[in-house]
Amino acid sequence: MSELNLGRTEFGKKENAGNVMTRMEVIALLDDWIKNERLRLHVRQVGNLMNCWAKEKEGLDEAESWKWEMAGLLHDADWDQWPEQHCKKIIEELESRNVDPEIIRAIASHGPAHFGVEPVSRMDQMLYAFDELSGLIHAYSLMRPEGYLGMEMKGVLKRLKEKSFAANVSRDDIRDAASRAGITVEDLVRFIIAHQTA
Repeated sequence: MSELNLGRTEFGKKENAGNVMTRMEVIALLDDWIKNERLRLHVRQVGNLMNCWAKEKEGLDEAESWKWEMAGLLHDADWDQWPEQHCKKIIEELESRNVDPEIIRAIASHGPAHFGVEPVSRMDQMLYAFDELSGLIHAYSLMRPEGYLGMEMKGVLKRLKEKSFAANVSRDDIRDAASRAGITVEDLVRFIIAHQTA
């Protein structure tokens, strides 16, 4: 069992369904909790991917898409200052703020091998699917003189096969997440290249 295992699978309270933080509140929390610029960029990128997917692929409105984006923005909020409490700290914070349990659960399930929570809802699955792959694709963009411009899938897939490249990115998690979401890794890569900007 992972040291980060949350030891539970229920989060938040049902009566808080629909409760969200404002964008200003989320940004204030991130500014307070995340000092590492690379991590700040990562959560913004994942938040943006979640928002774009919710609108384009799930057909969700602005309010529902914000829930998805919020999950993406906050999923690693506690990693910078409290890595040994990763996920626990942000979940407790969001529960204390009476945030929608759907958002909290998505955050709790973004690494089932670590946190012991299975990604069940579409929001859960897509947060898990974007997290690691987004980081790998961004690392690849930093190697390229043009960054994301003209980036092709074959280049990303080649880096995905190189275990030494972005070695901290779990290839197993990427494959597992794509499989759970019922999407090919190639389709995920295509979507991220199109929507993730530097």
